[in-house]
Amino acid sequence: MTSLVFSTKRPEPIDKLVVFGDSLSDIGTVFRATGGMYPPNPPYYHGRYSNGLVWVEYLAQRLDLPESKINNFACGGATTGSDINSLVPGLLTQVQSFTRTQQQAFPNTLYVLWAGANDYLQGASSTSIPVENVTKAIALLIDVGAKNILVANVPDLGQLPATRNSANSASLSALTQAHNQALRRSLKVVSQKHPEIHLATLDAHELYKSAIAHPAAFGFTNVISACLDRGNSSGNPNQFLFWDNIHPTTAAHRILGEAGWKAIQEAGIVNVPSVLG
Repeated sequence: MTSLVFSTKRPEPIDKLVVFGDSLSDIGTVFRATGGMYPPNPPYYHGRYSNGLVWVEYLAQRLDLPESKINNFACGGATTGSDINSLVPGLLTQVQSFTRTQQQAFPNTLYVLWAGANDYLQGASSTSIPVENVTKAIALLIDVGAKNILVANVPDLGQLPATRNSANSASLSALTQAHNQALRRSLKVVSQKHPEIHLATLDAHELYKSAIAHPAAFGFTNVISACLDRGNSSGNPNQFLFWDNIHPTTAAHRILGEAGWKAIQEAGIVNVPSVLG
């Protein structure tokens, strides 16, 4: 007979999602700032850098959270930094803005951080500052009382449609690997220093790698080129990994959202029954 066994200490349900990051998580920040001019709708979907919802929205659906419970600071083009001269607020700037106005973080809120790709795509040749920025952002959230944090690593930046045939493809792939290794070490230190924190990791790099190696397993037929070509969609977008030369399709975002859901389960952020035979 099969029975469900729950953890003796059940976590409280997540009641809000707060998101920091770049275009992979942006649900309209740049769109609103440009008066609806960018990213253009169509072919982009209502301020997303994709043809539909992005991964944090699919994650919110899994958490049964309405749009009103998502506080999203992510901004297309954002790096990890806090350059006050930049028109685009980086990850650290986003978190600093939040913590300055939010004196106390709520324990049942999930805080999501995903940035780093733009640092390297815009020319960063060392991983030390980007990883340090992400780590500082996490520390700021912990300082105001954040208990549940989800951090994503960087997909292979040398294997995007925009970069895979470029001269810097190999160096971008090497930087990606170095970034993810350094981030993993840094997150381990944070977890050891703050055992009271639930810290989950979304391994976006492994997901992209698996999709490119085994496209059919993910329902894709094209994992190399962009679906969007000169403003027009070529073929069925649901069969493409990439919507444009950098950003994934909403079909890929759905997979990322599901992976995020599994990551927070494994970290004990949401309660999941285990099945015993």
